Amino acid sequence: MNKITLITGATSGIGKSCATIFAKNKHDLILTGRRKDRLDKISKELKKTYGINVLTLSFDIRDKEAVAKTIDNIPSIWKTINILINNAGLAVGLNTIQEGEIDDWERMIDTNIKGLLYITRAVAPLLIKQKSGHIINIGSIAGKEVYPNGNVYCATKHAVDALSRAMRIDMVQHNIKVTQIAPGAIKTEFSMVRFKGDHEKSDSIYNGYQPLLPDDVADVIYYTTTLPAHVNINDLVLMPTAQASATVLNKVNNE
Repeated sequence: MNKITLITGATSGIGKSCATIFAKNKHDLILTGRRKDRLDKISKELKKTYGINVLTLSFDIRDKEAVAKTIDNIPSIWKTINILINNAGLAVGLNTIQEGEIDDWERMIDTNIKGLLYITRAVAPLLIKQKSGHIINIGSIAGKEVYPNGNVYCATKHAVDALSRAMRIDMVQHNIKVTQIAPGAIKTEFSMVRFKGDHEKSDSIYNGYQPLLPDDVADVIYYTTTLPAHVNINDLVLMPTAQASATVLNKVNNE
């Protein structure tokens, strides 16, 4: 029987790449996201290419009632979840605190913190019932450092860092692994969302060096799930070779 992996934010970026590598390795998938058309397209492609089963769940992870109701109502054969990948997250805006847009703050807090909590609260009892499982939280270098104008986004990712450590304490007695993967600069829709569709600003972030790609991060995520039962990677920071810290990048001869 194939393992079942649930991936939030599976319609693009790291989530989509995770769906591909886990499908390639014969995991049945539960894919969640707001964009139903993308979920359906990805599901069709993965089933056809890898011969796996896929369940798509379209809801907004910020809606706690929708999260709880959706997970509670999935068919019983899908409730034996082995791996939860808390990938859904975003950055919106790049302003000082005094110039910050409160709507942007709430969107980040509701998605990056509350959304992660809602889905974990719904799925964790299923893992505990099985006395095994693996929760993988996608953090960020922004959860390890604070950089100019990153204030609220950095705060949300620091929360993911703290929650990952807290989950590990709560889950250890139930034989459940908890891993945080914290990437540095990665080229996805992330910057497009942060700059609210401004292509020029978004593209400029990656000029002059080779950033991580979603597949790079997905490969590492998958690796953490292949270790022996007695081995867990607690926390892993993953950076482009050209990046030394959140704000230090070598942009010379690295295109």
